[in-house]
Formats: sequence, structure tokens, C-alpha cells
Amino acid sequence: MPDVFIPTPRGQMPAWLAVPSNSGPVPGVVILHDIFGMNQDHRNQAKWLAETGFQSLSVDLYYQGGVLRCVRSVMREITARSGPAFDDVEAARSWLLAQPNSNGKVGVVGFCMGGRFALMLASGHGLSAASVNYGGKLPDDFEAFLETACPVVGSYGGKSKMEEGVAEQLEQALHRALVHHDVKEYPDAGHGFMNNHGWFFLKLLRFTGMGYNDPATMDARSRIVGFFHRHFDR
Repeated sequence: MPDVFIPTPRGQMPAWLAVPSNSGPVPGVVILHDIFGMNQDHRNQAKWLAETGFQSLSVDLYYQGGVLRCVRSVMREITARSGPAFDDVEAARSWLLAQPNSNGKVGVVGFCMGGRFALMLASGHGLSAASVNYGGKLPDDFEAFLETACPVVGSYGGKSKMEEGVAEQLEQALHRALVHHDVKEYPDAGHGFMNNHGWFFLKLLRFTGMGYNDPATMDARSRIVGFFHRHFDR
């Protein structure tokens, strides 16, 4: 069954597990959702990663209560770089490592709010690689923070005003820190271009330059998979 519960210091965290077809040792990936939380799009992210050889776990960061309250608390913890949400991700990482088909490596993929979270997890959290997808502006001390980061693959939409110039900033910072990386900006895509929430959200976001972009998504997925395999399979 794809629905699993991850033991955490706060109780049982619901998650959705997608398992690859190959039976040998495989790397794991923790998938962090955007502001909309656990939904079909979030599950679909696990599906495509599993199809490319990763044991993929989409976690529900909002499991402690209502969406509005949880959004505020998770965002505060991401900014503070500590708190229960970090404990939840560590519980998910440890759970993946404990699976009998684990090869001993786990990465993280995040989108929007989850993208910023993935970046904050890149240093000091035992991850083998992090995929940061349009996670907003970089923190003020990002230069020093990234000096101890794991390999990072980042994807941004060139039409996103909230992330204007971020791809170049991140790429330069990772280069100076000698961190293995692959950062790309897609000029025809906006914020949230890898999240397909269906026709209602596409219609709602059309006027903001946001929303799903299939060509950019396919390219970004290919880059993420290639980058992860380079760092997980060796």
C-alpha cells in the first residue's frame, strides 16, 4: 500500500510511498510539498521519481492541524532553520534509510515552500543531494550557509517576480563554495511550473504568470534524475 505512517516525535506523520520496480538497493527521496499540502500533485511527484529508480516518500507537513495554522508554523520553522518540521523530515529520512532496499543514501526534493525548505536542509542534515525548485528569495547569510551544503540541483522560472535573479545568485554562491550543483532558469516558465494542480488552479494562476509548464517540467525532471543518480549511485 502506498499510504504509510512515519513515526515522529509528534506522532504518526502520514506519507505516500512510491516504490521503484528494481529490487536491488536503491536511494531514497523525501518529497516536500508546496503551500497546498498533500494532494494528487504531491503524490505524482513521488510516482515519477519512483519510475526513475528512487524509493520516494511524499510527506504531509500539515498533519498536525489546519492548513492556515500549519503554513504559518512551517514557514516560521524554515526561517529559523529548526523546529518540529525539521524533526519530521529527519524522521522520514531515517525511515527511508531503515528500509531493506535502501542503498544508504537519501535526498530531498521540494517545491515552492518545500523548495525553500529543501535548501535549508542542504547543510547539516545528512542528505546526499537536494533539489530546490523555485523556493523564493535566498536568506541573507546564504553564502556562509552553503559552504557546507550537499550537492544542489535548482530549477527556477524566469517569469517569477518573487525569484528574480535567484537562480544566478544561487549558482554563483554554490560555485564559490565548491559545491557540486546544477542550477537553471527557464525563461518561459513562472513560479510553480512543476506543480500541476488541475484546470482550476491553472485558470486561477494564468493571470499571475504562475502555473504548470510542461516543457520546463520535463527538462527539470530529467536534470534532477540525472543529478541524483550521479550522486546517489556511486
